[in-house]
Amino acid sequence: MSGNRRKPPQGRGRRAAQPPPSSGRRAAQRGHGGGPASAPGDAHGDRSEPQAYQGRAAARKAAQGGGRRRAASAAVGAPNGRRAGGGRGRGGGGPERKRFIDYPRANKSGVRRWLPSWKLVTGSFFGFVGLLIVAFAIGLWMVEVPDQAKADARSQTNVYYWSNGDRMAVAGAEGEKNRQNVPLSQMPQPLQQAVVASENETFWEDSGIDPMGIARAAFNMATGGDTQGGSTITQQFVKNNYLTQDQTIKRKVTELFISIKAGATMDKGEILEGYLNTAYFGRGAFGVQAASQAYFGKDVDKIDASEGAYLTTLLNGAALYDPYEGDQGANKARSLQKWRSVIHREAEIGKMKKSTAKKVIADGLPTIKPPKKAMDKRGQKGYLIDLANRYLVNNDVLTREELNRGGYQITTTFDKKKTFALRDSVNKVYKENIDPKKRPDLDSHVQFGGASVSPADGKIVAIYGGKDYIEHFTNNADDTGVPVGSTFKPFVLASAMSKGVRDRNGPETQSADARHLVNPDTSYYDGRNKLLIRDYNGEIWKNKEGEYWRQTNDGGHDYGAKDDGYRINLREAMKHSVNSPYVQLGMDIGIPTVRSSAEEAGLLGSSLNQSNSPSFSLGISTPSAIRMAGAYGTFAAEGKRNDLYSVKKVIGQKGEKLSLPTHKKEQAFTPQVANNVTDVLTDVTAPGGTGSVAQGLGRPSAGKTGTTDGNKSAWFVGYTPQLSTAVGMWRLNDDASVKNRKFLKMFGTGGQKKIHGASFPAEIWTSYMKDALEGTGVKNFPKAEPIGEKVYGPGASPDPTPTHSSPPPSPTEDPSESPSESPSESPSESPSESNTSCPPLDPTCDDDNGQDGGGGDPPDGGNDNGGPGGGPGGDSGDTGDTGDTGNWIAGPNGRRE
Repeated sequence: MSGNRRKPPQGRGRRAAQPPPSSGRRAAQRGHGGGPASAPGDAHGDRSEPQAYQGRAAARKAAQGGGRRRAASAAVGAPNGRRAGGGRGRGGGGPERKRFIDYPRANKSGVRRWLPSWKLVTGSFFGFVGLLIVAFAIGLWMVEVPDQAKADARSQTNVYYWSNGDRMAVAGAEGEKNRQNVPLSQMPQPLQQAVVASENETFWEDSGIDPMGIARAAFNMATGGDTQGGSTITQQFVKNNYLTQDQTIKRKVTELFISIKAGATMDKGEILEGYLNTAYFGRGAFGVQAASQAYFGKDVDKIDASEGAYLTTLLNGAALYDPYEGDQGANKARSLQKWRSVIHREAEIGKMKKSTAKKVIADGLPTIKPPKKAMDKRGQKGYLIDLANRYLVNNDVLTREELNRGGYQITTTFDKKKTFALRDSVNKVYKENIDPKKRPDLDSHVQFGGASVSPADGKIVAIYGGKDYIEHFTNNADDTGVPVGSTFKPFVLASAMSKGVRDRNGPETQSADARHLVNPDTSYYDGRNKLLIRDYNGEIWKNKEGEYWRQTNDGGHDYGAKDDGYRINLREAMKHSVNSPYVQLGMDIGIPTVRSSAEEAGLLGSSLNQSNSPSFSLGISTPSAIRMAGAYGTFAAEGKRNDLYSVKKVIGQKGEKLSLPTHKKEQAFTPQVANNVTDVLTDVTAPGGTGSVAQGLGRPSAGKTGTTDGNKSAWFVGYTPQLSTAVGMWRLNDDASVKNRKFLKMFGTGGQKKIHGASFPAEIWTSYMKDALEGTGVKNFPKAEPIGEKVYGPGASPDPTPTHSSPPPSPTEDPSESPSESPSESPSESPSESNTSCPPLDPTCDDDNGQDGGGGDPPDGGNDNGGPGGGPGGDSGDTGDTGDTGNWIAGPNGRRE
């Protein structure tokens, strides 16, 4: 046994079995973290071998198998549930290291791990605010208030050129552009208070910007409330003086920084003065001094509180609040509403006594003077510039404000030679014939208007807008509300040849297949005076009140041979401008169809009378001279309608070329229709026609005369293959302040018994066209090919006998003749013969009572005015209205040229 006993290690002895002296101390120092601790009272513990061995065994056991339990025990026993340090086993390990931004959150699980703590939220917010402050400080440091206002704030000019590139006019600082700076001391306190109250009530206290104002403006706009501006007066001053009008983020941020610096470094009075001297008030007026002169004709220091409030309204868009601009009725209503709002606002914030505000409002809107134009626009130039500007604005090339701020080079379509030739032709006729001093009651207020258009491309080459743009600001070539009379008849004829007349046996609305195209040479209508007008189906036409209509001819004449039943074909009726055939033709076609054909030729639908009465075919509508010249140009161009235009090139402020609308060309009528209209109109200008004065032109021409009821206006519209021109004449007081202005009669004007289109208008047309076409080759019109078929109006059929179509008695004739004529002859006709022999649309096939069948003589009736404001006998009413072209049995009032 002894031989198998393990020998103790050699050379170590007892000391080898004992732990190192220091290990007991380290264990004691660790306390409960390692092996067993020493007993109390024994500083070094028991060093006997059994005890030492037991300690080592316990340590090994703890290290091998008890680590997990100790770790769990330590974790449970640790304060706050924290794990005590110690074990190296699987359950051991220290706390997680903390990060600078604790997100996702440590020691959290589930949703809480992803919810930021309040410390993180607060820190992020203050950090973001800090970054904004730093960025804002850098922006303020980098941006400076410019030393000098931009050149645009001192106003620019627009340069206008003739079509050949020659300079025509300059409008801006040298012309219409109008700025006169005045010190704040000359701006009345009521004006200053109105501007501040309306635009920026915190102006005197704010720092140049108003965050609450911006937020309020945004809220009001979003909720549909009052659109109060969000920009302060300081911001608007900065924008007007130093920056562009571009709506970009860069410009707005720059404006913000400069406004803050300006608010901090500039005197508030200086800012208000600068703003009121640069703000735009319309009519080319920049600044309150120019605006005061433009609207009230006096210096700004003379205006009162009411006038100051009105000028304030213009700051929100002058074109919307000027009663002489755009839709004048709507503008006046808007200006009144806004003016009251400004005064109420002054009272609300204590800048005006409420009693004073009530008195100002009770006195009404101040008197606003009509626009006065700058001297650079004198003569015809102002009308040309105005027409070019309207073209650019209406086609969204430039805004009115952009044009008024200037800096553009605008090349127009106006021909210098033709423009002056038209002006000189008008002046010559006026000087030789019109004498207001000699005949004040007859020759006063005489006006002319004219326009000339190129049929090939739609260019407006010349206009005559009035005597002088700085004295007469209405452009007589455009939108004057003057009825065009019988110059409208060619559109009726074009409609008859392109759309056709309706079948009298068919419904009111008929397709093209059911209609009959008209031949102007072989189609006959009744040419008698006081013709009883019928609907397309042969029934006597009545208005809504049940009143009948008789159409009169100028001078009360009957046309057509008496032994032929007063039949007249449409060519002859056009040549002599006979009313009754074309009124009946319009009814046979249908007035809406005639209206549509006029629009296809180039007239604006807004200028066409919306009445479907018979007088529509005789020109109760009011197209402008420009549109009439363009529409006749459609016939000259063999049915091709061109978009009319007055500007062909625009160069911007930086030298860039601006885009202009594309000019469209459409085939409105077939060449056959257009050439036949032209062929008929050449008879009007031929010897014996109403427009024979045009023979003085010495080359082929086509045209039509026109005169309206009561001799209120007279026209001549005609063309050659190269040029189409319209000339109108009327009498109207230029003073817009006169209430109930009306077109005045022209009986006796110029020493003539009556003014026809064949008189002064035709003379001006011939003189102008001769000069305008001088040096150009003579061109013939295209040959007209036959068109349409024979069509007969009511009572114009060659079968029955002519006596059957004798005119019915008028109210002024002896009634005893009535029973002995038409009724006695009618029964002798055989219905079967009529049905087999009558031509297309012969009403006697269905009406054996002839012209007056089924109606007899209607009772006396009133007079239809063709529009509001008309008076008895066809007298016109307010401007733009015309009397009737027929009569209701009593009081003949027809028209002719």
